[in-house]
Amino acid sequence: MSQRKTLLPGFGLSLGITVFTLSLLVLIPLSALVTRSAELSLGGMWDALADRRVLAAFRVSFSTAFAAAFANLFLGLIVAWVLVRYPLPLKRGFDALIDLPFALPTAVAGIVLTTLYAPNGWLGQFFTDWGIRVAFTPLGIIVALIFIGLPFVVRTVEPVLQELDRQQEEASTSLGASRWQTFYRVLLPPLVPAILTGFSLAFARGLGEYGSVIFIAGNMPMKSEIVPLLIVTKLEQYDYAGAPGIALASLVVAFIMLLVVNGLQHWTRKRTGRD
Repeated sequence: MSQRKTLLPGFGLSLGITVFTLSLLVLIPLSALVTRSAELSLGGMWDALADRRVLAAFRVSFSTAFAAAFANLFLGLIVAWVLVRYPLPLKRGFDALIDLPFALPTAVAGIVLTTLYAPNGWLGQFFTDWGIRVAFTPLGIIVALIFIGLPFVVRTVEPVLQELDRQQEEASTSLGASRWQTFYRVLLPPLVPAILTGFSLAFARGLGEYGSVIFIAGNMPMKSEIVPLLIVTKLEQYDYAGAPGIALASLVVAFIMLLVVNGLQHWTRKRTGRD
């Protein structure tokens, strides 16, 4: 026992601070959310969630978050690959730009993206000429979520790429494998867990994103209204039971999807022998 105490000094204090912090920031707010949602009966909860406007908001939020995370899965891999494998001029500057969505206020990002992709914006006018409207549509939501979700994929894939042994690539090439075969059979398997991690982080961030989306979405009910905005609308209407109910349903569905992604991640790690 004395040896264990010396190995972990301050264990009791550290555990107490950890439990207190988690309770204050996570457990108590979640308990309050469940408690306020319980004010609705099962029938009331079903009626609140079965409303056509609520279902449309869930469809928009989950479809756009999934589409943006899926796009970031490929874009983030490409960006991380270029930053790690190629000597670029001003490489540090480009690398710093990846973290810009973390530092930039989300409302500022939303205003900038709306200005760029509006029908008369610098970029939006060219899409308008092609018959594509970006701003004030679900496509604009996807663009905003790609912007704020890209760093999650890049920063999770980049360290794994740096640790890959290039001798394996050289051995694969010397044995007659093509570039695609080398990438698919040698490089991709150890990257899959990191890619799935980045995907889940970008997806989770996209589900709860508010500031960068409300300006470019247009917020049209049944078309481009997202769940976070609908929750705020419910609160403004003094529906203090319906708003937590919608938030709880969103939390449960997001948690289930994250469990599925984490299960896939664990399965790929076991399959590649990295667990």
